[in-house]
Amino acid sequence: MAVPKVRKSRSRTRHRRSVYLRYNKPAISICDHCGQPKTPHTVCPHCGYYKGRQVINVEE
Repeated sequence: MAVPKVRKSRSRTRHRRSVYLRYNKPAISICDHCGQPKTPHTVCPHCGYYKGRQVINVEE
């Protein structure tokens, strides 16, 4: 099995990763309760609901 002879530096690894991340926009879903955009699999920051139930209290 091939083994690299020289370790790749952090800057090379991060540069390669940044090129990939540059073209991908963050995923956005719509909250079922309030209809505001939010990131998937997270509590809605606007209303505090997750999977149909209130998880945190949000002062409005």
